[in-house]
Amino acid sequence: MRVMAQMGMVMNLDKCIGCHTCSVTCKQAWTNRSGVEYVWFNNVETRPGQGYPRTYEDQEKWKGGWEVGRGGRLRLRTGSRLKRLLTIFGSPVQPSMRDYYEPWTYDYETLTSAPVQEHTPVARPRSLLTGEPMKVEWSANWDDNLGGAPELTRADPVLRKVSAQVTEKLEQTFLFYLPRICEHCINPSCAASCPSGAIYKRAEDGIVLVDQDRCRGWRMCITGCPYKKVYFNHRTGKAEKCTFCFPRVEVGIPTVCSETCVGRLRYIGIVLYDADRVLQAAATPDPKDLYAAQRSLILDPNEPEVIRAAQQAGIPRDWIDAAQRSPIHALINRYEVALPLHPEYRTMPMVWYIPPLSPVVDALTETGHDGEDAGNVFGAIEALRIPVEYLAELFTAGDTARVTGVLRKLGAMRSYMRDLNLGRPADESIAAAVGMTGRDIQDLHRLLAVAKYDERYVIPTAHSEAGPGMEELDAGCSLDYEGGPGMGGSGPFGEMSGGATPIAVENFQMLASRQLSDTPATPQDKEQRVNLLNWDGKGSPEGMFPPRPEQTPVLHGPDGGGDQPGAPSVTEPKP
Repeated sequence: MRVMAQMGMVMNLDKCIGCHTCSVTCKQAWTNRSGVEYVWFNNVETRPGQGYPRTYEDQEKWKGGWEVGRGGRLRLRTGSRLKRLLTIFGSPVQPSMRDYYEPWTYDYETLTSAPVQEHTPVARPRSLLTGEPMKVEWSANWDDNLGGAPELTRADPVLRKVSAQVTEKLEQTFLFYLPRICEHCINPSCAASCPSGAIYKRAEDGIVLVDQDRCRGWRMCITGCPYKKVYFNHRTGKAEKCTFCFPRVEVGIPTVCSETCVGRLRYIGIVLYDADRVLQAAATPDPKDLYAAQRSLILDPNEPEVIRAAQQAGIPRDWIDAAQRSPIHALINRYEVALPLHPEYRTMPMVWYIPPLSPVVDALTETGHDGEDAGNVFGAIEALRIPVEYLAELFTAGDTARVTGVLRKLGAMRSYMRDLNLGRPADESIAAAVGMTGRDIQDLHRLLAVAKYDERYVIPTAHSEAGPGMEELDAGCSLDYEGGPGMGGSGPFGEMSGGATPIAVENFQMLASRQLSDTPATPQDKEQRVNLLNWDGKGSPEGMFPPRPEQTPVLHGPDGGGDQPGAPSVTEPKP
């Protein structure tokens, strides 16, 4: 047993209202610059719908993720290493700008400089890529609130897998919102696809990052990621992706998308898992068994054997304590209400979801029945025209029984807690019907409904003594071990070129004091810091290099032209 720590997230879809605050704040923090205008590390999709980029879930088309090959071994859907080598200079399976969208702005200058006229001037859309006028036809959120619209859902890859009874009357059922970020998978196919080893999985917390120095712009990672959450910066020629806000997480602060979430639907914590069994679990033959296989990887942090193995692996004691209090572990393994997104991709994703129950209750209430009565809810989950099949294709590779089991637990929680809130005695039969106790239901209710800030976000801080190892990347990818899918090593495609470069530009204490302070304070060393957030990719950002001297000695020859040896030194201003 080789114990490793993994940072993860759970989202409660019952609480998502589709406000896109998470998307906007992430955009402002991470992709508000030239070259990534079309990029959304965090986006909120309306389901049913095509998603962003369009139809990204159709792996027959996009070839993302893993599949089980001969002898039960995992292999990338893109094919063998030889096949990828032959197409390295022109990866043929790439989303185009049409599959994303052409980003635009508006010609606001027209509104302020147009002369007085009969008609109000119009700010026409202009492409952020070419600067030319354009017609807006698609965006990252084009299908917002249009779940069930035939013109959009006709191309939904997930909807093709459900029964005709669901699709025929889909517009009469319901829609829900699905926030998405990078899954920071335990078995990431993007890392295995990268020829230069630029994408790596941090050994200390499992966050998947891109080393900008090693990236050579092959874009194989974009093809390899089945969730299409790796993007290409067309100005720098490098790949970029969600970083799980690692500078914030290292000091115990939640990600920007979680911090600003209006519905408080996100939970962050760490889990401990057995790295030695990752490939075995990911190679489980039946896709419907992958959910259980991934859950089996997650270890119980309260078991003495796990604690000893974690300490031997160098995991700090406070990280083990955080794993014991982790809301992620509780929702995934204790209460079993969180489900992974598309486990059939075999990447072992670590952003999990609690499926929505609200439409069941609302539909019952509209018919005049008690929407929160346990008997009514349990029956409605099985009988109503709610696409449990659709939820199953998203979260359990088509296993409707597991989705139904989660919805029954959520329904039982509502019924049980309503009795307590109305002053009636608790009905333990409700809890027993879903394999839980009354205490379990109350704990689950507290976590999902009224959890405080420090209960939703149990994030251990990074240790300063581990700082050099974390920054220098000398350890390489955490998947780079015997039998693992990590690329690692050196080779002909730029691996290890440029050497290791530190990631962090601030120490942990400095960042914590700035982000946790109650008042906006100006750090003393602000002038020495480098701000890359507002850099447009042109020239050199201020503070990156030492200032150039005002004057530079230039050697001129007798004819005034040229760097002649032995010529007298003449000082002239440097242009």
